[in-house]
Amino acid sequence: MARDLSRVHMEAFLEMMSAERGAAVNTLQSYERDLDDLHSFLSERSVRLTEAGSNDLGAYLSGLSRQGFKPSSQARRLSAMRQFYKFLYSEGLRTDDPTGILDAPKKGRPLPKTMGVEEVTRLLTQAEQEAATDGPDQLQRLRMLVLLELLYATGMRVSELVTLPAKVLDQEGRFLMIRGKGNKERLVPLSQSAIATLKAYGKLQARVAASAKQSAPESPWLFPAASKQGYLPRQVFARDLKDLAIRAGLTPSLISPHVMRHAFASHLLANGADLRVVQELLGHSDISTTQIYTHVLEERLHQLVQTHHPLAKQGKKQE
Repeated sequence: MARDLSRVHMEAFLEMMSAERGAAVNTLQSYERDLDDLHSFLSERSVRLTEAGSNDLGAYLSGLSRQGFKPSSQARRLSAMRQFYKFLYSEGLRTDDPTGILDAPKKGRPLPKTMGVEEVTRLLTQAEQEAATDGPDQLQRLRMLVLLELLYATGMRVSELVTLPAKVLDQEGRFLMIRGKGNKERLVPLSQSAIATLKAYGKLQARVAASAKQSAPESPWLFPAASKQGYLPRQVFARDLKDLAIRAGLTPSLISPHVMRHAFASHLLANGADLRVVQELLGHSDISTTQIYTHVLEERLHQLVQTHHPLAKQGKKQE
């Protein structure tokens, strides 16, 4: 009985990968499994592995997607196919490469970690309770509350937050000027609670300095610290935030200044904010960066349709 030519060519391909490319045993086994799976798929369509066209291979990749294969797994299968058909072409066993027009599966940007409104509220409530307690460390506790209020009110990057100038305390009004990436400035609104907390922090800071009869020159930073830069290091803020999360009964590994920034954006969109407005507030130069949050918009639109569309209501009645 004649051997399956497809198998013969597969073996020749694997020998070439081993001898000429020095492929590791695990790599060769992976290629063999992937090509075996493709061979089985094509056999069901009565197509020989060596004669498959772009449409056949595209159908195979689409099938993997429908089965729930991750984009990385699909990309690995496509890589094996490309190597194999490139081999057939170079050996003169085919006059074309059917993988040439196949697109790699889009990996998609992972959704950012975020916090629910309830979690943010618990964090702020914990910080507020601690800041209201008298004691020698009250200024430090109030500083944490100010940091959180500003972060959640504006969605600032942590680097922008810790480098805010002390003159912020002298300003009037509900807007804050932030100097972001590329030295670009943007205006962001402050919440009433952020303004009130900021004023309380400024007063306590002045009182502590007066009681200590401070003779050293005033710091130019809103959050001064005994660090090389003279302001609160972001790593220290991130560490203190995790400690606060523990005291608030939250999982510290899920909370960071960056996650708070994501919460700001996600909660705005969930409550009807325009994507362009959120782009401006976050200081994104390209709206595609902001579009990682569109899953929030999609979920909100889905809920709106399910709640208000007459056909959706009819569907519920039929159920």
